[in-house]
Amino acid sequence: WLMSDNMHHQWLLLAACFWVIFMFMVASKFITLTFKDPDGYGAKQEPLILTAVTKVEEVHVPEEKHWPEEFQPTGKAFSGNLIHQPLVHMERLELLRNVCRNTALRDLSHTAVSKFVLDRIFVCDKHKILFCQTPKVGNTQWKKVLIVLNGAFSSIEEIPENIVHDHEKNGLPRLSSFSDSEIKKRLDLYFKFFIVRDPFERLISAFKDKFVHNPRFEPWYRHEIAPGIIRKYRKNRTETKGLQFEDFVRYLGDPNHRWLDVQFGDHIIHWVTYVELCAPCEITYSVIGHHETLEDDAPYILKAAGIDHLVSYPTIPPGITVYNKTKVERYFSGISKRDIRRLYARFEGDFKLFGYQEPDFLLN
Repeated sequence: WLMSDNMHHQWLLLAACFWVIFMFMVASKFITLTFKDPDGYGAKQEPLILTAVTKVEEVHVPEEKHWPEEFQPTGKAFSGNLIHQPLVHMERLELLRNVCRNTALRDLSHTAVSKFVLDRIFVCDKHKILFCQTPKVGNTQWKKVLIVLNGAFSSIEEIPENIVHDHEKNGLPRLSSFSDSEIKKRLDLYFKFFIVRDPFERLISAFKDKFVHNPRFEPWYRHEIAPGIIRKYRKNRTETKGLQFEDFVRYLGDPNHRWLDVQFGDHIIHWVTYVELCAPCEITYSVIGHHETLEDDAPYILKAAGIDHLVSYPTIPPGITVYNKTKVERYFSGISKRDIRRLYARFEGDFKLFGYQEPDFLLN
């Protein structure tokens, strides 16, 4: 009887051991599944790296470090999951710092923080944000975001199109409206950003918008600015067509263009360099977005600024931000190399500072 009882206890002990081993295997499998890539299981978790980098300007990058060629920003190739975005934005800021230190490009990369620059920077005091306006780079949509954040409207959909650029009614103060001490405080403490795109593609967009289609009906571009450019820069005086892209390029590439710019006033902001608009070597920006990767950059900027739970960037139509190399080459195909080189010489700072490649048709 005692032997039978001992065998019974041994079987119970053995069964308990098997049960413990089985439960351990189940638990291990559960742990493995839980810590796999959340995207594979429909989880809504944020990538860990984004919680550690809320402001790019606070991340220390050694001043003299030069990134390997394969990591150099191009402005055209960045895309992908948000988990890679902090590295991308650090690379852009490091490239900017390196070019700003290049004495050979100083005249093309530096400008005074003048009233003209301060007029371009819009302020959201409630959330401590500064946005520098760069026309023809999705600027209107970012204005809508700030208008909502400032409380003038409760959603982007409610904002009438005619209000966005009406600075008397849109509730967007300019940085130039503050005292010197208040300007300095905001430049030192606020989250600051702006958006860039391929400089030549931006010029094409400005030409089409202001001199060809002109959807907002701004008659001064056709009736005042275009005739002024034609009188000065058209080679064939007998030609009676409206402003041609070739005339526009010749005007922009003229080293003495400023005397005409003064007559045109602030309307020239649509083709002024990013350097002249935003003073990127003088103002320490937190993030520089690229139009070509706006699908990734817009949510990153909202998150880095701490406002992603309050507002979303408007839906971007498919393909609208993609760099159109064929279009750029077509526009420049009938223009002399001399005029293109002079144009590039003026915008070289924008190409270098933000990692855009010199166009192939300029190298051939």
